[in-house]
Amino acid sequence: MTATHPATSATHTATGWPSVPDATGPAAEQAVLDRVPTGLLVGGAWRPAADGGTFPVVDPATGATLLRIADATPEDGVKALDAAEAAAKGWAATPPRQRAEVLRRAFDLLQDRREEFALLMTLEMGKPLAEARGEVTYGGEFLRWFSEEAVRIGGSYGTNPEGTGRAIVTHKPVGPAFLITPWNFPLAMATRKVAPALAAGCTVVVKPAELTPLTTLLFADLLLEAGVPAGVVNVVPTTRAADVSGPVIADPRLRKLSFTGSTPVGRTLLRQAADTVLRTSMELGGNAPFLVFADADLDAAVDGALLAKFRNTGQACTAANRFLVHEDVAEEFARRVTERVAAMPVGRGTEDGVAIGPLIDARAVDKVHRLVADAVERGAVVRTGGHPVEGPGTFYAPTVLTDVQPGSALLRDELFGPVLAISTFRTEDDAVTAANDTEYGLVDYAYTSDPARGQRLIERLETGMLGLNAGVVSNASAPFGGVKQSGLGREGGGEGIAEYLETMYTLTPDPFGPPASTSTGQRAAR
Repeated sequence: MTATHPATSATHTATGWPSVPDATGPAAEQAVLDRVPTGLLVGGAWRPAADGGTFPVVDPATGATLLRIADATPEDGVKALDAAEAAAKGWAATPPRQRAEVLRRAFDLLQDRREEFALLMTLEMGKPLAEARGEVTYGGEFLRWFSEEAVRIGGSYGTNPEGTGRAIVTHKPVGPAFLITPWNFPLAMATRKVAPALAAGCTVVVKPAELTPLTTLLFADLLLEAGVPAGVVNVVPTTRAADVSGPVIADPRLRKLSFTGSTPVGRTLLRQAADTVLRTSMELGGNAPFLVFADADLDAAVDGALLAKFRNTGQACTAANRFLVHEDVAEEFARRVTERVAAMPVGRGTEDGVAIGPLIDARAVDKVHRLVADAVERGAVVRTGGHPVEGPGTFYAPTVLTDVQPGSALLRDELFGPVLAISTFRTEDDAVTAANDTEYGLVDYAYTSDPARGQRLIERLETGMLGLNAGVVSNASAPFGGVKQSGLGREGGGEGIAEYLETMYTLTPDPFGPPASTSTGQRAAR
């Protein structure tokens, strides 16, 4: 296998980047795939896996192989960490303004190439092209936001309470970081981790998800063009996640671990990270409730529900999982959402007008259908959908269930699919109790026209984020993260860069007092 950046027959722009001949279609798809590096990125160079192994990346809409890419070994993971460690001091010493300008260049390049990144995400993950374009916008904002934050890493200086000295607080990069990204948002989850790490002065090893590594590889190539020095960003896609991650996490040179994925895997990684006392950020599973009160604006609630449920074909940790609707408006809410959901076009994400793309693989389809079947067996009513879609690809019909009964597995387990499941409640206390009745606490949604109720919900709901009369909460300038079993730490906002910084406190003697060597009080204190 030749693990260099592949050549392409597409025409080149004035900047040297090959242009896409058409927005979509076989020629455009092939042109984008031709640009994706197929090797590992280690120390600024694209290279094959140590054992020469490769694995296929599949289009979930068709089952066809898009590309074969290098399959990293444990040895490759350690070599990537070697490269990150070798580059760490130099990148940490790079002036913040220079780091900021590199990230800003990456943002600008991404905007120039938004169509090809969107198309690539649709090919490897399946989401509709319109949503993929939205992810380019969202993912790009992390590059822009953290380019601005890089020059705002501050500290403090002040007199201690006793007046005997000066307290100085400074912040330094935590060190090499291992970033493990999920398959469902292959660009945004990479930028959300890489951008704050680079802004803080950290070097990184990125392990993208096995199912959707192509976008990360293309993004890494863009970072090199933006001026990221060799070794600052390293990428090791692999089918042997545990084997590759284990030695990297156990290496004392690694100082930070960031993971987005399932709670069970997160728990395992936390146990491994304990041995070297790693700084960790864990964005784990969710079981988001969507509360609709009797006084809600139903038009807004329906619009918000469709966004919160069906964005990314329901394959998002922030997707609404349990729709808790006041009994006085439940039937009207169900009627309205069913009418909208039944009309959703299903198909390959490159097709015009498609609202629902494929699930990521056959296991995802099986899981969703198992949860739907369990709910129906317990008394739920299928208003529309409720079955896999026959034919090529891994599609599931957009579904609305009503009368979902307590004890149904889908009220406990994260669906990760296009299923809107409705239960009812009578009182605000009932709604809050049901919303909090989960081990997770990533995001909640609530629709009400009562400002006082909204204020009470802010204080009563056990969640890291709340969409109050809003169906989408994510923003690069806001701290993203959960409570309980949904994780630790935050990504985005000022909190996001703090995750990659160590805090150091220094005490110096009072500059107006006697020299420390002659101060009886200072000697006594020692």
